[in-house]
Amino acid sequence: MGIAGFHEGALVVVASGEEAKTFRVRHGSLEHDGNWTPQNLADEGPAGKTPPEMSDQDLNEATFSKQIAARLYSMAHAGAYKHLILAADPVTLGEIRPLLHQEVTGKLVREHAKTLVNATVEDIQRSLST
Repeated sequence: MGIAGFHEGALVVVASGEEAKTFRVRHGSLEHDGNWTPQNLADEGPAGKTPPEMSDQDLNEATFSKQIAARLYSMAHAGAYKHLILAADPVTLGEIRPLLHQEVTGKLVREHAKTLVNATVEDIQRSLST
């Protein structure tokens, strides 16, 4: 089963608070493009004031969401993609969404609030096609 109907070359980011996998739409299917992992979590905090009840894991996940948003902006600004599909668990998607630059949101063609980071490519394609 392919991912028909999505733009050829579209960037697909499947994320959680701990990792992200990137794919490209190629000939109606997803082709694995790379993996993103949190970097320098101690040096970079999430945007804004941190609530005192936030756990270290929550803080790290919020920081990684900020890193994903920044990377998507950098890539959009460099012309690395024209169309973006963003799939993430609901909490992570909720953290990333307000951090996305207008240049990124202008390329965003689909958001998918579902945990898919450990799913097979076939399961990701099936989920995005529904």
